[in-house]
Amino acid sequence: MIGGMIGTAEEIIHWLFEQPHDGKERLYEIKERRRKRTLTQNAYYWSMLNQLGRVLRMPTSELHFRMLKEHAPYEVVSVRSDIDVSGYFRYFEEIGSGFAGGKKFTHYRIYKGSSHMDSSEFSRLIDGAREECEAQGISVLTREEIARLKYVEGEG
Repeated sequence: MIGGMIGTAEEIIHWLFEQPHDGKERLYEIKERRRKRTLTQNAYYWSMLNQLGRVLRMPTSELHFRMLKEHAPYEVVSVRSDIDVSGYFRYFEEIGSGFAGGKKFTHYRIYKGSSHMDSSEFSRLIDGAREECEAQGISVLTREEIARLKYVEGEG
């Protein structure tokens, strides 16, 4: 099969054993297949942020960053302090600094942007926005209704 296959671990192992052993060295890539978030999820998330922004009188971009800080996966990186990281990272915050090898480094928390999240990560973001909307008295879909949005076939 050219181009690979999708299957359980057992199916893939069997497939690999069936591949030709003709002396040519072949490399195979295996990665876990994860469900992508849907366009429906994305539209609902931004709809909630727009409603929340009106109530809180905050720009949606500011609310989105707040949601990322509270609910998104992140990594911590250290970069030489003389480097402007704004061209490298979109969602980040400075969390400290230190010295290494006689040079000053700034430590940043960098957040995964929603467009790079899988369905599970994005679901946490949606849940956070939903809870914030409920706290502000904004009518939102129930968890069950949201669950139906999450896995629409043919999207994502």
